[in-house]
Amino acid sequence: MKQFFLVIKEYFRIGLLGEMEYRANFFIQILESVIVLCVSLGSLAIIFQHTETLGDWLPAQMIVLVGIYTLIGGVINFMISPSMERLMQDVRQGTLDFALTKPADAQLLVSVSRFEIWKLIDVALGVVVVFIGLFRLRSEVGVGNTAVFLFSLLCGAIIIYSFWMILATLSFWFIKVENILTIFQSTYSAARWPVSIYPFWLRFGLTFIIPIAFAVTVPVEGLIGRLDEALMLTMVLLALGLGVVSRRFWKYGLSHYSGASA
Repeated sequence: MKQFFLVIKEYFRIGLLGEMEYRANFFIQILESVIVLCVSLGSLAIIFQHTETLGDWLPAQMIVLVGIYTLIGGVINFMISPSMERLMQDVRQGTLDFALTKPADAQLLVSVSRFEIWKLIDVALGVVVVFIGLFRLRSEVGVGNTAVFLFSLLCGAIIIYSFWMILATLSFWFIKVENILTIFQSTYSAARWPVSIYPFWLRFGLTFIIPIAFAVTVPVEGLIGRLDEALMLTMVLLALGLGVVSRRFWKYGLSHYSGASA
């Protein structure tokens, strides 16, 4: 466990040093993140001028949803997406050897190989929006619901990471896997709205085929007391299952890797 945090700390330090060479990106990222967030919240404001609920979601609940959407999106763009893109590039160029020859777990190394530091702005803004929504929901949220929310958020993060890891591992056999990741990024934008407002076929796809609902909608449902035990159990089993599958698929992919030293 100590090695795990030391590896993350070192790669984070390297990423920070790299980003400090282009400090103007910090202000550009702030502007971009604020604009995107304002568009999301502005859309909610327009909708709730004409209705009191969206489906069965209240305005304060939707604010929390937008906050979680922004937070998880920030985590994806901060570490998961850049690291997986780096993995696919290393496989294609044969430079994955540098990770495989280091005295640490190779999956850990490729999972934290690159950080987009300024994407932490999205994470911070997401946290602020979540707290604003929680403040407005303070009379409806208890300790139990908060615990379910945090646990669901953890399971959702594991599901998203494992799903990305499986997609990135396909690069051992296919060249243009980046196109699949682009599709995922586009699909993730659907998570800014609760999946319950979509038709059944789309709701099913966003829950079990591209499981973004478990990263955004389900944690918020846990927070407001709507998460039933069956869905909670499904989420836990899916997190465990995808974690195991992604690990074994990664090891299987490595057995088909021919790097520069092969």
